[in-house]
Amino acid sequence: GRMKTTPRSEMNHNLLKKGIYIAAIDDDITTYDIRMKEPNRGDCLTNSAIHTIEHIFKAYVRGTEFGDSILYFGPTGSRTGFSLLTRRLTDNYSLKLIKDAFGYIAGYWEKIPCASPEECGNCLEHNLPQAKEEAKEFLKVIENWTKEDLDYPTIEE
Repeated sequence: GRMKTTPRSEMNHNLLKKGIYIAAIDDDITTYDIRMKEPNRGDCLTNSAIHTIEHIFKAYVRGTEFGDSILYFGPTGSRTGFSLLTRRLTDNYSLKLIKDAFGYIAGYWEKIPCASPEECGNCLEHNLPQAKEEAKEFLKVIENWTKEDLDYPTIEE
């Protein structure tokens, strides 16, 4: 059985810390809220860092064993993180995948995947050093994140 999750509509941004949360479960599709910055407190991600993280994360997860179970990965409009939609993957596997992907980004020094003018709609807006730095910072937050940590924080906690 899956734990009861706080629907995104009831989530209070003022309580939200950096981390990984379940935003929604629809049949066999789980939406993860990958929150790299605290909402309305301090900085947010730059567009160029977001863009580079998105490209490398997608390339990494598509190359994994269950790459076809990754439906979507993209930034939140608030520039505080990303949404990841998976199909038929366990929370434990998805958590490991997210951690592995950010570890991969943190150590990445190659050419940004799919970033040529033919493949990318904004090929000049990338920043690999910044993407790596954001990934390293986020890894410190999520390294010990478990299935038990996936529920949005509430007032009671």
